[in-house]
Amino acid sequence: MNLFLTARKLLCTALLSSAFSMTAFAQELVELKLPNSNKVVIKLMFKNGAISDEPGKEGINQAVSELVVQGGTRELSYSDIQERIYPMAARYGVSSDKEVTVFSFEVHQDHLEAFYPILKGVILTPRFAEDDFSRVLVNQQSYVDQVIRASSDEDYSKVALEDLLFRGTNYQHMKQGTSEGVSNITLADVKEHYQQLFTKNNLTIGIAGNYSESFLQQLVQDMAALPDTTPLLPEPGAARMPNGVEVEIVAKEGAFGSVIFTGFPLDLTRADDDFAALMVANSYLGEHRKSYSRLYEKIREQRSMNYGDYSYIEWYENGGRNMLPPSGVPRSSNYFSMWVRPVQIAAQLHAQYPELADIKIGHAHFALRMIVKELAVLVENGLSVEDFEATRDFLLSYTKLYAQTPSSRLGYLMDSKFYGRDDYLLELDQLLKELTLEDVNEAIRKYWQTDNMFVTIITDVSEAQALADSLLNNLSSPMSYSNVVREGLSDALKDEDALVADYPLNITSVKVVDSADTFQ
Repeated sequence: MNLFLTARKLLCTALLSSAFSMTAFAQELVELKLPNSNKVVIKLMFKNGAISDEPGKEGINQAVSELVVQGGTRELSYSDIQERIYPMAARYGVSSDKEVTVFSFEVHQDHLEAFYPILKGVILTPRFAEDDFSRVLVNQQSYVDQVIRASSDEDYSKVALEDLLFRGTNYQHMKQGTSEGVSNITLADVKEHYQQLFTKNNLTIGIAGNYSESFLQQLVQDMAALPDTTPLLPEPGAARMPNGVEVEIVAKEGAFGSVIFTGFPLDLTRADDDFAALMVANSYLGEHRKSYSRLYEKIREQRSMNYGDYSYIEWYENGGRNMLPPSGVPRSSNYFSMWVRPVQIAAQLHAQYPELADIKIGHAHFALRMIVKELAVLVENGLSVEDFEATRDFLLSYTKLYAQTPSSRLGYLMDSKFYGRDDYLLELDQLLKELTLEDVNEAIRKYWQTDNMFVTIITDVSEAQALADSLLNNLSSPMSYSNVVREGLSDALKDEDALVADYPLNITSVKVVDSADTFQ
């Protein structure tokens, strides 16, 4: 292990007054010493997120965190701050999720002294001005009411699945909240939420780079000025187990194809050693943005149906934009999922290929059958020796790319503490090396199944009801190719298509939901 890389969990005792009186307070500290770095990274992780939102004001944690970084301090307006930090090439921001909120600050070590008062002001004395509040809330309300439905059907499908998986729990709503919840938030609510939840007893301090012990002591001492209350944090809601395959189709005007996101509860997180075994299985099945995986090969490569098809054994933040899983989104409640990026609807196929003018639905039913069939085959047969060794060797190298920067390395160390580990990536490397084929196949049999899952599909209004009827009645769903493409297909692929077209799904319910009625 790098001798300069340390991660410590401390009960810090800091000097808290000019008289140097001693006051003890509970606080976690994670350090990543990098003497050769010219940057200092500071992360402040508060163990509260969307699950701590007050009922009826869903989205308040997001509003608070965004207002802290998009507002000013007691001394400086937001625009004043931006003018001051621009010459420093410094930056700061926030990421919030279900259970944590992380404020991140980065600055060149030469500018640390000048930048630090801004960091203190942002965290300790946020301005919480009415004009900043109005701006943040308007944007958040717009996101919940319009942007999530209009900008990316792929992101829409993911939060729609979580809404279905966690319905009735504090995990149900997306971190931006609900339409009604955001509309109920006041500036007074924001101030109270910050005082009650963003406290020194709810904080993990992370620091990476080339910094002095005196600076670290000052940082710890200053953060002790946060409120001294201990928040009563709610228990994280658990995912529901579906009864058979339960489908919700979101009918949207002008949807660009059909996006599928499907999943079921997974009683496993990074805290468990089995996670490494299931990582190998998942990488083989559908590693994010990797063309060697089984789902990608079957749906995109062999049939050119869409851009990509992936599977996940934990939440993957901003999957449409991130190539590597980011830190800062650790969760206690977990689920397995498969993601089919947009496949064509009937109206699109009609417009492109006259020979397909009579089809009633596009490729969504076939694609759903394909991914469920591939998962079922993997559960039944497991990985081969060759596939196990190739995938495990890939992950041994690939996971080392997860933390390439001081910020990402520090983030993963802090996430490790959330899961009760010292250094997740270091421990994962050893776990992968020790894995056997039987370990992986046993994990597949233990954690994966195809009889019970939730499915969300975002599709165009022109397709929604016909697709619902096809799914509910288990109708045959042959793959629709143009004549030119069909002529080039191999007999083996045609035979597989015939099997997939009638592959039985354990569909127990199908509901069509108007897009306007989601996230209310």
